[in-house]
Amino acid sequence: MAHAEATVTIDRPIADVFQFILDGTQNPFWRPDVIDIVKMPNSPNGAGAAYEQGMKGPGGRRIDADYEITELKPNESIKFQVTAGPARPNGTYQFSSIGNSTTVTFILDFQPKGLAKLMDGMINSQMKSEVATLSNLKAYLESRK
Repeated sequence: MAHAEATVTIDRPIADVFQFILDGTQNPFWRPDVIDIVKMPNSPNGAGAAYEQGMKGPGGRRIDADYEITELKPNESIKFQVTAGPARPNGTYQFSSIGNSTTVTFILDFQPKGLAKLMDGMINSQMKSEVATLSNLKAYLESRK
């Protein structure tokens, strides 16, 4: 099973950080591999929200990486499932506050099946790169004070 995890503390209130991550259309501001993203029409806010997302794949070509928010606890956690693309991990953002700052942990897990097992190392490497983008989130949100 592929697993990647990263944690960062951001000098912003928990509600601000939570709402920013919850709005998937903000992804291109801090996740450099996101090419395009739109919230699906008639998609609810919060749990059940679905996003159509394109990511940079091998050779820079666009690959589908659509996802749906599967569970939501305000200012505590956001869980999602990737629903399109060659790898479909599930992910979790966990939030906790320390004074006026917010600690965010980003976790990705993927259980490869079939031919995807042959790509486990590459998928794990990509997932580690993805969770490392939390440093971009910190820089972006702290620059917007």
